[in-house]
Amino acid sequence: MPEKIQIKNTAILLFLILMFTGCKPEKKEAPEVLENTESNVSKNEALVVNKIDSTQFPKTIKYEGFIKNAVRWKDKLGDNIVITTETGIYTSKKFKHEAEDSSDAELFAYHYIISNNEVKQTWKVYDYISDCPVDIVASFVKNTFKVTDLDNNGIAEVWLMYKTVCHGDVSPSNMKIIMYEGNNKYAMRGENKVQVGSDENDKKSFIGGKFKMDENFKKAPKTFKDYAENLWNDNLMETWEN
Repeated sequence: MPEKIQIKNTAILLFLILMFTGCKPEKKEAPEVLENTESNVSKNEALVVNKIDSTQFPKTIKYEGFIKNAVRWKDKLGDNIVITTETGIYTSKKFKHEAEDSSDAELFAYHYIISNNEVKQTWKVYDYISDCPVDIVASFVKNTFKVTDLDNNGIAEVWLMYKTVCHGDVSPSNMKIIMYEGNNKYAMRGENKVQVGSDENDKKSFIGGKFKMDENFKKAPKTFKDYAENLWNDNLMETWEN
């Protein structure tokens, strides 16, 4: 019996030792303080631009010509729609004609903000060739229409590039890049580049290709100017369609 009591007392002693040694307060480290609590994700949401067609236009939108591009997106300015159109070659009553066989061609670009089911036109681009008795072009350069946010300020840039010319020979066309960011307009004007021949050593000769930026472009962020120059150079050479 005393042996059992001794064993019991020993067990109790061991329990007490373990309890006092294992229940020391846990040392807690100070919480880590982050200097920057913002996420590394960009503050600006990705710009999502959706193609639309005339069936998706608000009823109050009016336009001339045939639709080439129609897109819609949302940014800090609100709910945006841009439409670009061309008339093609035709004879317009808008213009006087010196010859019976002369023709005209026009192009348009429209920007709208939709708010509370109301449509407000914020800018419009219009250019044309009129009373032309020879070859006539007034059209947007293929695959150059873009909507970007290059400076990541949450306001989209709209890029338009087009050619206009009335000529009966192999000569450059007038070429323009018009960019809008909100109501701010940037313009780049010049001529495209045309091969006019080659010498006996098969060295090609060209004319055209120069451009000038307006004051807004000259003062613009480098990312705007770089994009404009790349767009120009990528579409510099005249390609003759059969």
